[in-house]
Formats: sequence, C-alpha cells, structure tokens
Amino acid sequence: MRPDLANSYGQDRLPRYTSYPTAPHFSSSIRESDYRAWLKSLRSRQSASIYLHVPFCRSMCRYCGCHTSVTKRSEPIATYAAGLRTEADLVAEAIGQQLSISHVHFGGGTPTIMTPETFADLVGALRYSFLVLPGAEIAVEIDPRTLTEPMAEALGYCGVNRASLGIQSFDPLVQCAINRRQSFEQTAISVEWLRRAGVNRINFDLLYGLPLQTVASCQNTVARCLELRPARFSVFGYGHVPSFKKHQRKIDEASLPDSVARHLQAEAIAEALVDAGYVRIGLDHFALPDDNLALARRRGTLRRNFQGYTDDSADALIGLGASAIGRLPHGFVQNTVAIREYLARIIDDRLPTAKGYLLTTDDRFRAEIIERIMCDMSVDLSQILRLHGQDPESAIIDRARLDRLVADGVVIMDGDRLTVSDGAQFLVRSVASAFDAHLPRSEAPHTRAV
Repeated sequence: MRPDLANSYGQDRLPRYTSYPTAPHFSSSIRESDYRAWLKSLRSRQSASIYLHVPFCRSMCRYCGCHTSVTKRSEPIATYAAGLRTEADLVAEAIGQQLSISHVHFGGGTPTIMTPETFADLVGALRYSFLVLPGAEIAVEIDPRTLTEPMAEALGYCGVNRASLGIQSFDPLVQCAINRRQSFEQTAISVEWLRRAGVNRINFDLLYGLPLQTVASCQNTVARCLELRPARFSVFGYGHVPSFKKHQRKIDEASLPDSVARHLQAEAIAEALVDAGYVRIGLDHFALPDDNLALARRRGTLRRNFQGYTDDSADALIGLGASAIGRLPHGFVQNTVAIREYLARIIDDRLPTAKGYLLTTDDRFRAEIIERIMCDMSVDLSQILRLHGQDPESAIIDRARLDRLVADGVVIMDGDRLTVSDGAQFLVRSVASAFDAHLPRSEAPHTRAV
C-alpha cells in the first residue's frame, strides 16, 4: 500500500473513464435526426448490447449519484415500462433490421421495483424488437430490501442470468448515515431466491469512503459477503458531489474519511477478496477465476463501459429509458433526463435524444489508450499510434503530470510501453488523465482520484 501516494494525488478531481470523452462533454448539437441516421447505418452482422434505465426507488440513499426518483406507487412505474417498450420498438424501426443482442443490462434506480408481470412484458418486447441471442447475458441490478420471491422467480423465467445486488456496507452506523438500512439476512434470502430461480451469476456492489466508515467495518462487511460467495464484486469509492446531487448534502462532510483513509479501506477490501480467491480486475472489480470477467482479463479482451468493467465486446450499445446513454460507432447519445419529457416524446413517436457527441479521429485513439490503461494497467503507445496514424508526441496531453507519476514510481516507461506499478493501481485514473485532451477545459464536478 502507498498511503503517501494517496495523500499526494487523492484530492485530484478526475473522471471515472467509463467512456471517452466523458458525459459532461456531450452537446445538444446531436439531435434525434443524427441518432436515427446512426441507427440506420447499423448492420445485422454487427453485435450490439442494450442498457435499460429504470429511474425509480422506494427510498433515496444519500450516497446515490444516479438519476432516480422515489415513488411508493406502481402506476408511474407501469407507465414508464410501457414507454420503454415503445422506445425499443422505435429504435428497432429506425435500424430497419433485427439487430443481434449479446448483452442486456437493466440499471437504475431499482429495476426490480417493477411487478413481475410488467418486467416479463418488457423482456418480451425486447425479444420481439431485437434478436436476443440464446447465450446472451441478461443482467439486472437489485435492491435486496425490496426484492420479493415472486420477482426472483420472474427473473429466472425471463432468462435473467446475472444479478447485481447493492450491499455498500453492513455497518449499522454507516447504514444510518446513508439512509440505507439493510440486514445481512435480507441479502442472504435474496441470494437464495435468485439461485433457486436459476439466476446463478451473482454480483455484489460495495462502497468505501462512506460517512463513519472504517477499515474494520469494511473488513467485517467483506467477511459477511464472502459467506454468500458471489461471482463478482464491484468496489467503488463514494463520490461526494453535493453540488450535483442535492440529497448528498444530508451527509455530514466531517464524517467522511480523507484520501489516505479511503485508500486504506479500498486496499483492505481488495486484500480480503484476493485472499479469498478472487482475481483483481482493473481498478475496482474482483471476480472468481472462472468468471467471464476474469477470463476476459486473461485474454486481454477486457472492456470498460458505463457499468464499469465488462466482457461485452459489442460494436454498439443501445440506451433505453430516461437519461440512458448509448454508444454507436459514430459517437454517444443520451436521452432526456426528465421522466415526464421522456414519456411525452415517446408518446409522440419521437426518439428522446437530448444530447450526444460525434467522435473525432483524435477521440478514437485517445479512447483506446485510456481504455487499455484502465483495463490492463499497461499500454503499448506505439502500437495504438500506428493503428491510428498519430504522432507519438501528440499522445501525451499533460506531460508534467506523467513525468511526476514516473518520478513518484506510479508509472514505469519502457520505451513506448507504459505500465502502472504494482501497488499504485489505485491511481490508474490519474495515469489515464494525462492523455485526456478534454480534461484541461472541463468544469465538471468529478469525484476524487482516491
């Protein structure tokens, strides 16, 4: 562990690099007509994946950085699901042919807030509009506090084969501070229901850097999680941006750990998971050795998208739902955030495109460099520069940052090969940022580097 490096670099505000360029650089200059043209250019032989955003929860967790709202009623959710079904049909119609789908991901919010019947209708609509391949991964994010046994059974019936359960922390003091009271027993019964229904690929999501969190409480949470032996863990650092998410203002900033404490918490979790037989994947994921994510890491085919690390190698990502982001060979598109506006456009048979980004030649080669750094902790700059016909000297945007990282032992340069040093992987975002041409002029409220 390198607490000295956490102290030196931890306060930097940097993107998570789940895309490049990142979402703050999207512009309203990309319109529905652009998106329709991009969709029409897709070919059936191209692989694609689908992300569906369900922006509803039963209560608001104070740490949340997602676009979601609280509702106690089922009617708004059913109406929204009908909008998703219609949008799927509109997208398929714009493509003009049945696109093959290799991955489907339901994110939120809480997708399982839908009734079993509503969820089954939505999956049926997807299968009608697109060719969801027999071996496709169908994943859903779950709040164990609200999952019911009938819903777990519906997930299995609909072909869901991966479930990501939000855990964050089992420490009662932390749970109280973040307004998320969740017992181990609730989580265990959810896992039992899912496995009984045939949903055997289980992921757990943990957070560090939460208010009142300690190394000991992180270790205790991991120990309880290991009793249930999920296939994967996602371990994210809490991003405190109250200027962007007003509900985070309810968190007492004095109760938040500093960068060194956050680093120690993250490394304590990582050490416990590696000791338990999990493979460390990139910055913040862990997987059992036979999981697809670990296999992709060994093969050098690991990718990164808006859900984090993935083995999804599809050419296109179709985003459905309010605020959903899609990625096509041409660039990025994002739907309107407001649910009311989203539904109004859908009712009018319009795609709800709000903004996007047309990729340039420079963006494409920088995106590849950053993705390889984030996924492999290493990159052969000369190889990527040759593929894109770029000048080696043009690749590095922040030479001073990179030189400092080299001097501090974070980065090893061997000719044109860059490698993040062992023990310094937690600073991979800092390394990637040296190649980010958009960051110097960005005013986005990014999260802390550590």
